Amino acid sequence: MKSTIKRAAMSSLALGLVFSGAAIAAVSNEEAAKLKTELTPMGAEKAGNKAGTIPAWDGGLTKAPTGYKEGDTRADPYAAEKPLVSISARNMDQYADKLSDGVKALMKKYPSYRIDVYPSHRTAAMPQWAYDNTLKNATRCKTRDGGQSLEGCYGGVPFPLPKTGAELMWNHLLAWKGQANSMLFRLFVVTSDGKPTMASDGLNEVQSPYWFKDGSLEKFGGDYNNLMLVTYGPPFKAGESILLRDTVDAGKGRQAWQYLVGQRRTRKAPTLGYDTPDSVASGAFYFDEAFGFSGGLDRYDWKVIGKKELYIPYNTNRTWLAKSTDLLGPQHLNPDHIRWELHRVWEVEATVAPGKRHAVPKRRYYLDEDTYTAALADMWDGQGQIWRVGYTLPMAMPDVPGTIAQSFGLYNLLAGTYVLANYPGEKAYQFKQVPPWNENYFTPENLAAKGSR
Repeated sequence: MKSTIKRAAMSSLALGLVFSGAAIAAVSNEEAAKLKTELTPMGAEKAGNKAGTIPAWDGGLTKAPTGYKEGDTRADPYAAEKPLVSISARNMDQYADKLSDGVKALMKKYPSYRIDVYPSHRTAAMPQWAYDNTLKNATRCKTRDGGQSLEGCYGGVPFPLPKTGAELMWNHLLAWKGQANSMLFRLFVVTSDGKPTMASDGLNEVQSPYWFKDGSLEKFGGDYNNLMLVTYGPPFKAGESILLRDTVDAGKGRQAWQYLVGQRRTRKAPTLGYDTPDSVASGAFYFDEAFGFSGGLDRYDWKVIGKKELYIPYNTNRTWLAKSTDLLGPQHLNPDHIRWELHRVWEVEATVAPGKRHAVPKRRYYLDEDTYTAALADMWDGQGQIWRVGYTLPMAMPDVPGTIAQSFGLYNLLAGTYVLANYPGEKAYQFKQVPPWNENYFTPENLAAKGSR
């Protein structure tokens, strides 16, 4: 009897470690071999679904249109397609099993809100060298510090055969977006009276040393995301700049600096993370809501709910082709310009960890199985009601190649407001791949130089 109780206790402990995101050993060579057979090189199911509504992955979209030049507006590869179905509050019950709670809440709150569902296309891809590194990561990459840090990972999907919520969220944080990029953007906040305001107009420069093609695990210093954001407008914000350096080492954590024009100096900014209101969005969302989720994992316990089929924004190239005046509706984005598709997603639930605090006590993320990008995020308040609905807009970029989410946003259902961030439409160039900058570029000294120009 005691032996049975002991085995049950050990089993419960093992399950608890899995779902809390504690350190888990890498998978076996036999399991990793599935990346060459039944799974894609990124770890998704290669086959389509039984209904035929999700196709098999056939290598993704990797050929740029003839005449494409870096920084050009990317065409909609499926512009001729028509919606298979339009879903709103009137017919949402028929499709409830494939709608997130947040999307259903938006439909209930706004009668004009709908999603147009198009044929699904699995456009996700990476370069061959990234596939090769992903296979290596399968047997060498591990979490430590209770899932908050990584070791043994480089240049590919960290966990192509994920077992824990923390592993899946690391896949999201390190999702492939190329080695380095530059993007002009605007950020809009639409208030409860339906009026759009441009909160920021600026430049994002981003690089990921984790993804350097010519790098290696031995040379990797730990930074996976370096971001330099310079604001050009509106006039009262012009010159304000932010530098973020995110690392796989939780002990080091996010390093952040801010250049303040009025003070003409750069200051260390340790609060630029978690549930601090994001100054770039005039406080309309939290720093860790950027790109679906960003920053440290330590405030939450992360649990894998499972995998399911869900309607998510996907191949949304048409969004960047739209004028902002057409795209920004009074209560939500204009559904005419948002493409939705049926895809398999990983569902991960986050609840505030014991001894920690966060303004959002519970979150649920829906990660596209092919890219691990958090396409949607549902967030509840302390009373258990849907409060915030996050979204990203994955876009087919065959020139990278990849299906990459740079634009993102948030609906605040209680306040009746919403945000569209990183919208590059109507700009001189959009998401442009660039050669990696040198190691002195993402420094506080250069931040001050950029902000004072």
